[in-house]
Amino acid sequence: MTGEVLAVRSARSSKRADDAPAQPAREPWLQRPGVAKALAPWVVGVLVLAIWQGWCVLMKVPAYLVPSPSAIVAELVQDATLLFGSLLATLKITLLAFALATVVGVAIALLFVQSPLIEASLFPYAILLQVTPVVAIAPLIIIWVKNTDAALVLCATLVALFPIISNTALGLRSVNPGLVNLFRINRATRWQTLVRLRIPSALPYFFGGLRISSGLALIGAVVAEFVAGTGGTGAGLAYQILQAGFQLNIPRLFAALLLITVTGVALFALTAWVSRIGLRGWHDSQL
Repeated sequence: MTGEVLAVRSARSSKRADDAPAQPAREPWLQRPGVAKALAPWVVGVLVLAIWQGWCVLMKVPAYLVPSPSAIVAELVQDATLLFGSLLATLKITLLAFALATVVGVAIALLFVQSPLIEASLFPYAILLQVTPVVAIAPLIIIWVKNTDAALVLCATLVALFPIISNTALGLRSVNPGLVNLFRINRATRWQTLVRLRIPSALPYFFGGLRISSGLALIGAVVAEFVAGTGGTGAGLAYQILQAGFQLNIPRLFAALLLITVTGVALFALTAWVSRIGLRGWHDSQL
């Protein structure tokens, strides 16, 4: 009798185990979409560096023509004090220009949205600033402005300004007409409409302009330093690139270029992170 009871209980336990939902198989770590997307650029970069290093070693390419990645890293370590000091000088100009372009660009965009006539009158001049090569006007600005740092910041600001103006103005205008009519029906003031409707609607466009402007501010700072460097100004990575080219110190030139590239990527990543923080929880792009 006891054996029959145990057999019945065992059968019931087996049935419950069969009826239980099967646990989904865990996806392999490397096949997860997020992991693959994060690792793919690093794999490509390591592969390119390995091919570059192997080609330079096997073909015995002189360092004054194309230095190997190991030679660039060695130069970066050897001249770390010089190069990172110049990086700080360039980064200071970049951040000041970026902040100034953001403040001025938002102010101009807010002015544009107040009246179509104001925008039609001034927007062509904003385009004029964008299409004018900074290389052509940087010498004039450096001559007119006595303070070299102020001249460099002004040059970089002119390069970084237009994306802020264009994107922010577009965002301020891209408002649902039904919501605008709703605010008018409720007799909202122009200030209330701007703060509670237009500015929240413009934030995605504004953050997109920030991502573009951050890189342009760095480009403008480097180009302005190139022009100022020919006059004897020793600060900034652009000056180190010029000096390395004159001395045929190509590994140092590549090391300075590497620092500029890494700085640009870091600025873009920082603005993208700020965009995610600002839009997280309420905008469709971050839900």
